[in-house]
Amino acid sequence: MTADAPEFDYVIVGAGSAGCVLANRLTANGRHRVLLLEAGPEDRSLWIHLPIGYGKTMWHPVYNWGFYTEPDPNMHNRKIYWPRGRGLGGSSSINGLIFIRGQPQDYDRWAAAGNAGWGWDDVLPYFIRSEGNQRGAIPLHGGDGPLAVSDIGAKHELVEAFIAGANSIGVPRTDDFNNATQEGVGYFQLTTKNGWRCSSATGYLKPARKRPNLRVETGAHATQLLGEGKRVTGVRYTQHGQTHAVRAAREVILAAGALQSPQLLQLSGIGPAAHLQQLGIPVVHDLPGVGANLQDHLQARLIFQCRKPVTTNDQLRSVFGQMKIGLQWLLFKTGPLAIGINQGGLFCRALPESATPDIQFHFATLSADMAGGKVHPFSGFTMSVCQLRPTSRGTVLIKSRDPLEPPVIQPNYLSTALDRRTAVAGLKVARTIAQSAAMRDYTLAEYKPGPGVASDEELLEFIRENGATIFHAAGTCKMGIAADAVVDPQLRVHGIAGLRVVDCSILPTLVSGNTHWPVVMIAEKAAEMILDGAE
Repeated sequence: MTADAPEFDYVIVGAGSAGCVLANRLTANGRHRVLLLEAGPEDRSLWIHLPIGYGKTMWHPVYNWGFYTEPDPNMHNRKIYWPRGRGLGGSSSINGLIFIRGQPQDYDRWAAAGNAGWGWDDVLPYFIRSEGNQRGAIPLHGGDGPLAVSDIGAKHELVEAFIAGANSIGVPRTDDFNNATQEGVGYFQLTTKNGWRCSSATGYLKPARKRPNLRVETGAHATQLLGEGKRVTGVRYTQHGQTHAVRAAREVILAAGALQSPQLLQLSGIGPAAHLQQLGIPVVHDLPGVGANLQDHLQARLIFQCRKPVTTNDQLRSVFGQMKIGLQWLLFKTGPLAIGINQGGLFCRALPESATPDIQFHFATLSADMAGGKVHPFSGFTMSVCQLRPTSRGTVLIKSRDPLEPPVIQPNYLSTALDRRTAVAGLKVARTIAQSAAMRDYTLAEYKPGPGVASDEELLEFIRENGATIFHAAGTCKMGIAADAVVDPQLRVHGIAGLRVVDCSILPTLVSGNTHWPVVMIAEKAAEMILDGAE
């Protein structure tokens, strides 16, 4: 690195759910110079900001990295599409908008595993700090945080039938999945405000960009960490075909996500030594856990034909229906355009031995062959079911020394008996709800898997053939104190000075629900730790 390379106090790699939070909090006092590097573009597309745009960005060649896994032997050797956000806001600019924190027990397990300061009582203040809930500052919630949270205002008769069906099997109705007890069925709250998406870029980065001590570079793809011995001192990146280097006087912070943070570490000689040596990469520090411990929520989507023309499929099939949807949003900022895809949620126990919910439902008043795909020509609705705490573990490993080549992703879905049992049990719960008296007037027929798929073995085969990610990759730079950990409880990389990881990759175990809000919490807590150490 040349002596005239520009210098900042902190260099953040990745402007996603975590990076935008860090950029805001680390520049707020005006004392620190911060550079935020983002490989993707500015978040200028209407489809990013319009909640229903989730269906457009799911396959977008610019705003989505569009990764694929390796053939997974547990999933009929299928390569599975893994979308990840690319651009300001990262995956918070293209996700399903769901406001979920997980269960208190998730975080208490982290603390019990040696991660002091990460129990539920420790992390709750950071959740509250980030939250601007339309309900105001009520117990366990924040009313004036940077990220907006809104209720789904209008009740939908199909969602109401789903809720009643879940009630009939003992799942209570709830208006808050982020209360002390997660179990229940009801409407999700969404990360929206006045009918618009509130990404981390909108909530945190936009108000911070006017500060003179923050510099944001888009189209800037980090290719290598630079250092002296076992201290990281800067970052090399490419932008518009040119290679640049920057210095970090205090720290480099990786916030590139569960796939690309371990990728950049490995490219820089920090990771499993044997693998790096095979690729001819000089080993800076042998850290076997980099890229290990990959976890994800595997979803199985049950699709049903509806007896009544009350679904979003029906609205989208006619010009009149489309005009009505558009006018709802233009006049009132309500309706399908303001909601996105999933309205109804459910957390319950599928296995008798589970003490807390072990499955989650996303209930949509539409149906398509794949998430973000074209809706079916019939009235349809979808129940997406996922296991909350999978025990299967995969890996993320670089394929070559080329920083622009995607990493090798092997999820190893369904590789444990518990995961297979839970997945099958989740489908059975969905079928029971769909066949309940409360849903009898709506469930015409099961389109997928279909009545011909009946036994446990057939249900498992259906999941292997059709299961897909629900976009919650995590765990590949595990936080902990054991030999397989990558970062310590302060998120500093073991054995390397001047380097932290702050994103979904640090999760020791996957949280029980959607991952965006836990990552925001992690970044809030990390920013405080970083600033406390800088005083």
